Amino acid sequence: MPPHLSADRSTAQPPGRGPVDALISQTRRLKGDVDAVRRGTPADTSDPRDRWQRALYDLALHQLNDLDEHLAQLRDGPPPASAAPAEPAGPAPATRSAPGQGPLLSRVGSAEWNLLTDEASWSGELYRILDRDPAAPPLTLDELPALVHDEDRPRLTAMVTGCLVDARPIDGEFRLIRPDGSVRTVHMMGEPVLGTDGSTASMWAVLRDVSELRRCRRAVGETRDSLHRRGQDAARTEHRLAAELREAVLPAWRGSLRLPRRGPRTLDVAARHLPSAAGTATGGKWYDALELSDGATLLSVGGLTGQGVGVASGMAMLIGAMRGMAMSGTAPGPLMTCLNRLLDATGQPALGSGLCLRYRPETRSLVWARAGHPVPLLFRGGTGHALDAPDGPLPGTAPASPYGQAEETLEAGDLLLLHTDGLVPGRTGAASVRRLAGLAPQFTESRTAQECLLALLREFGGREREDDACVLVARVTS
Repeated sequence: MPPHLSADRSTAQPPGRGPVDALISQTRRLKGDVDAVRRGTPADTSDPRDRWQRALYDLALHQLNDLDEHLAQLRDGPPPASAAPAEPAGPAPATRSAPGQGPLLSRVGSAEWNLLTDEASWSGELYRILDRDPAAPPLTLDELPALVHDEDRPRLTAMVTGCLVDARPIDGEFRLIRPDGSVRTVHMMGEPVLGTDGSTASMWAVLRDVSELRRCRRAVGETRDSLHRRGQDAARTEHRLAAELREAVLPAWRGSLRLPRRGPRTLDVAARHLPSAAGTATGGKWYDALELSDGATLLSVGGLTGQGVGVASGMAMLIGAMRGMAMSGTAPGPLMTCLNRLLDATGQPALGSGLCLRYRPETRSLVWARAGHPVPLLFRGGTGHALDAPDGPLPGTAPASPYGQAEETLEAGDLLLLHTDGLVPGRTGAASVRRLAGLAPQFTESRTAQECLLALLREFGGREREDDACVLVARVTS
């Protein structure tokens, strides 16, 4: 194609052979490196991640082949517009070779349409790209849309019109319908050529066959989507298993529970697990209430760090160990010490925090210990306050250090509130205690632990929470 004046700049001069040869050498070295890594990936595998990686390597090699061929054309210069194709006349077969076995993407042709003489000039490669007989005359701009897919004709018409009328560059793709009915994708870039009077005299364009490139990109997209779907399926399965394990581990009772079941003095207990707002996090928060063999009652709440099946499994182990030690008569302080050591020794998820209480109904005595957990709240006489906390290390900081315990004597009508972090959204520490203590008037009007729990849920259960939470309410009935 002869040099011409474009709409916004003069024709650029080709670079010297030395710099282009250097770029070609760099490109070919990179091709070799990428191909070497590609050969180390499985060629036929059922793993979506392996297929995705293989598709990306294929795409990268196709693009490097394309770059290599383009640089060679830049070094050697374009062939004459009248050059005959090297292959036999007729439509080019839709062949596909493996990456590294030859340029499949580098088929680039050029054309110029003279608006003053209504003449067109095509390169030999453009005939092959458009499946045209090289002996036939080039198509005019009015005839070119006849080769284009029906859905893409408006796009091509808009690009050409914008170039000729508004002097806008062309940069877009369209699909060609080949004689055998198959589809080829072509990328077209062009500019208007202005005459001496400033009007559009002709339009030149470079057309590139990008069919194989688009195929590679689709393969990457499909393998990526497959990998994403597999990850989503795995996440849903893990969430379901963790939720089922949580339901199996947490106490099966619903509503209120009276402990111990025999005797004149009992606790009325109600509890609830509150999921996060998203409903997807299955953490290690728990609550528990158990009648012990000596007539005492075990109450506990707490949580392990993390989420998922592993955490739910660790929670099951922890609750089982806690129940076993409590049944054997282990007091809350030593029990918390043993649990912390157990989790540290078994490599289970770390104890985020925990609270363990042992209540003796005959004396209404409460002994409790905690490991970095919010302290219980005691409601009595229309007011509520946090109990004085015993000493004890933070979970995981000193596995061999013992946990202290505190003792409290309860009265008939007292209400204990145990909860994990996150019960009061956006509030922790003293701010959370104040909000919960403000429920004292509603608790006073409630007759059962279940009514107290419902009053709490009306206040905080519908709030947006980032993490799940557990709450347990125990009322001294007599």
